[in-house]
Amino acid sequence: MDAIESSNAPYSPGSSVGIVKHTENVKASEVKEYLLTTTKGDIRIELIDPKSPLAKQWHTNYRNYEGISFRWGTKSALAFGPFSEDLVPTRKEIHANRDEVFFGAGGFDPSNYHLIFSLTPHTATYGTPEGGAFARVVAGKQVLSGLSEGDSIVSIEPVIEWEKEGDHLLTNDVSVKLEDGDQLYTYIHVEMDAEAPEGVDHFFSLIEEDGTFNIDYASSSFIADSRLLGEACAYENFEARKTGSVWVRTVGYGTGKFFISRDDRTASIMHSVIGHVTDGIELVNMAQKGHNLFVRTSPEPLKLLGIGFEKAKQILESRGIELIPDGYQGDDAIIVSIEPQTTIEILANGSVKATGVPKDAVVEVELYDNLAPKTLDFFRHATSMNFKPVGSLNLIMKYGNTFLFKADKEAEKYKEILPENTSKNKANAMEIGVTNQAAKRAGVIGVKTVDDNLFGSTGEKFSSTNIIGKVLEPEKLENLEEGDTMYIMERRK
Repeated sequence: MDAIESSNAPYSPGSSVGIVKHTENVKASEVKEYLLTTTKGDIRIELIDPKSPLAKQWHTNYRNYEGISFRWGTKSALAFGPFSEDLVPTRKEIHANRDEVFFGAGGFDPSNYHLIFSLTPHTATYGTPEGGAFARVVAGKQVLSGLSEGDSIVSIEPVIEWEKEGDHLLTNDVSVKLEDGDQLYTYIHVEMDAEAPEGVDHFFSLIEEDGTFNIDYASSSFIADSRLLGEACAYENFEARKTGSVWVRTVGYGTGKFFISRDDRTASIMHSVIGHVTDGIELVNMAQKGHNLFVRTSPEPLKLLGIGFEKAKQILESRGIELIPDGYQGDDAIIVSIEPQTTIEILANGSVKATGVPKDAVVEVELYDNLAPKTLDFFRHATSMNFKPVGSLNLIMKYGNTFLFKADKEAEKYKEILPENTSKNKANAMEIGVTNQAAKRAGVIGVKTVDDNLFGSTGEKFSSTNIIGKVLEPEKLENLEEGDTMYIMERRK
């Protein structure tokens, strides 16, 4: 803990940290990846063939490329340099794929070589030596696209493969004493993939509560977190799952489950890649079932729902995003919906439309997680509260002292609502009930404003009514009419 505090390292109390006791010397020819630190952030490259002539040239001279500056950029590529190299330029066109890295000699002059990064698939003549691309960018793609005049490559370091690392320890006991030379790892950093905006927000929901990736399964190939098992996620990004890739299963058994790769795996039509670990892969390789790894992401999620416009404006301005207010915009307004809906899309768009409603239209509720966990799984899914702090219910019927609601999602078609925490001999005023599968109208949500000794909260038998929580602000129900939307937020203890 002394080391964490003195270095101000990212850390979450209770999460696991890794200690590596020593690192063996590794031959240059065994290194496959290098970390390039630029003035805008880190880029990781992987050698296509570590034993090729151009890769050997890189192995031998990579220190010479430290300090080289951004020289030029187009929509297809950017270059750092110049530097001299004992390579023979060619006048051949190079067919470059996205993210490939190669040498290029301006004017075909060996004293005017540049390190060129391909941003899009294209064909051009760069004076590239025989062999073409020698590496590809595997992390830091967002950093790469943001580089411009005035930037430079500050340092280059080889990334040691896990098999070459020394003795290690993974623990959540931060009173462990460190020895001179020990390496301490406290978190993993995940660079989110812009090709998977929905999957990225799905991952944000996974880590939102405590900021950790909770490992409930570990194999030699991956670690997994199943907390969102069963929650559908869109398939967006077909990409090879290299070491450090973060991916989510989108169909079949295991839908919604997240994985982090420990080795290289092929792309899959069932698994969408949503990000890549750029720091802390050592923790991924050490981790076992039962450990929780603290996670930092780039970008960080934009959390706008459930707050007011003034606070939202401050959040967005700090990240260069325009707020477009919509709906009710008074001082007591609460934002209940946004467009675009995902962090990645908002950042790309540069603006977001946020719709507000009066505070009186948002009802705080307390939910009984310990008493009705399975029914609440249905409820949170149907109201979207499993991913958002603000849910919504439509008032379908109001009679006497009874309010009946339905959610937009018909989650009862694929979520079981078995009898659980049913009413006994009385429906208590303001408790929230859900009709279970013992009755025909399963999935209906109800509240009574007074105690009832005859029927449950949804007007069904007591045995057909699961009690999941209670309304904490009963006065806000008074003005609701059939067809109205009631927004709900959970009050956390």
